[in-house]
Amino acid sequence: MIDVAKITGMQHLMSAHWHDAALEIPYDGFLAIACEQHQYNFCLWHEEDVARSLDLGDARIAEAKRVIDRLNQKRNDAIERLDDAIAQKIRMQRITSNGPLNTETPGSAIDRLSILALRIYHLEEQFNRKDADVAHRQDALGKINICKIQHNELSQSLHDLFADLFSGRKRHRTYRQLKMYNDPTMNPYLYAGKNRGH
Repeated sequence: MIDVAKITGMQHLMSAHWHDAALEIPYDGFLAIACEQHQYNFCLWHEEDVARSLDLGDARIAEAKRVIDRLNQKRNDAIERLDDAIAQKIRMQRITSNGPLNTETPGSAIDRLSILALRIYHLEEQFNRKDADVAHRQDALGKINICKIQHNELSQSLHDLFADLFSGRKRHRTYRQLKMYNDPTMNPYLYAGKNRGH
């Protein structure tokens, strides 16, 4: 079965590591896909901060929006690759199931854990700010505690889901995101603009 603790450990470790080092992926196999997916969330987090800046010009904000769109597409593609890899592991173990589907896929839960790891890291950064007052630090601490509860509960839920999938109690399926906004043949604004010669 897939080890949830190894996934979340990687997410916490790399959240800190990438703030001080290059965006490397020092893993292989399933963890490499999870690490790549986490890296897209890491980059998204910081580009979203840029997009909300009030002192940058319109050109930089527009560039940030385009970067966010590209990263979000890659993030969703990586979630699907996680679910495809899980499906392959289930097939290799010859597990069949007529059980119910879960409300979300394991890949989607791993994505949520990735975002929680980043949120905890950045809230702890706020808690440790030297220029922050007591009220700010207490607010950050309260949010950290909530995030840690949510992280623990989601980690356990994902562990339980893997147990159900690899025992055949539940069925697994990769749900395709089928994003349309980056596809010039599916986004009406993009193909209409092309027809207008823009």
